[in-house]
Amino acid sequence: MGEAGYAVGLVVHPTRPVRESVETIIGFAHRYGGRVVAREADAGRVGAGVETVAADAFVDMVDAVVSLGGDGTMLGAMRLLVGRRIPILGVNHGDLGFLVEVPPAGLPAALDRMVAGDYAVEPHSCLDVESGGRSFTAFNDVVVTASAQLKSAVVDLFVNGAAHGYYRGDAVVVCTPIGSTAYNYAAGGPVLSPSTPSIALTPVAPMSGISRSVVFGDSDDVELRNPGDGAALRFVVDGTAAEPLDAGAALHLRLRPDAVHIVRFDADRHLRRNRVKLSLLDLPLRPDQLLDLVPPQLRERADRLRG
Repeated sequence: MGEAGYAVGLVVHPTRPVRESVETIIGFAHRYGGRVVAREADAGRVGAGVETVAADAFVDMVDAVVSLGGDGTMLGAMRLLVGRRIPILGVNHGDLGFLVEVPPAGLPAALDRMVAGDYAVEPHSCLDVESGGRSFTAFNDVVVTASAQLKSAVVDLFVNGAAHGYYRGDAVVVCTPIGSTAYNYAAGGPVLSPSTPSIALTPVAPMSGISRSVVFGDSDDVELRNPGDGAALRFVVDGTAAEPLDAGAALHLRLRPDAVHIVRFDADRHLRRNRVKLSLLDLPLRPDQLLDLVPPQLRERADRLRG
């Protein structure tokens, strides 16, 4: 960052006020002879001073991307850049973010550090998903359920082309390591370390068939097939709109390691935030371990108030 002609791409939250951060980025880019670009769909959100381009041209012309929003906005930016070694900086304009690291007040310092090369990139895996000739990307999970409420889903499992049994229950959750602490965990599935290139499949309220979580590696081709002898099925990718999985149709899933690169400035701080996230999942911690999760400045303030 900092070279003439360097293009910074913006991905912005659809409703939250982000104009102050946009102005900061515009001023910064102009100072270094760079430019700021956004997709045409975001033109009304970024205002003057930002070049807007067609969505398909956006990813080919940016050297770095700044996501202004929460984790949902960050996931949208990540989907755009799958397979491209383009750093993505997340600025938290949401309520609580685990993917985004920088608060709006810290944006100027973050941009300075990027120019100086004082940052690391954190690779994230994703699931490449294909069904009926259509492709999808999941950074958290894919959930297969019955299309009708209160109906059980019957799903056949194939791995590397071989049949591995079937599921019958409320749903089947397929997750990445970073998505393992969401629906997968709530359904009794394992927490996967982000350092492991793996996929977990967890049945929700199983009635028959496979009743426990199964973990596969990044070289495995996983297929979930609608056998067509039960309720109509649908699947949801990262909580987006449901897609049908018709009778006889298959959902093909494969892990893509190192799919995107997220900018990290303070790995220890991010690790502490992840530990807080895990503690919210009721993982057993001693009182001294819980205290260790509290940021030092808050502990010092509490000590002063007690004193």
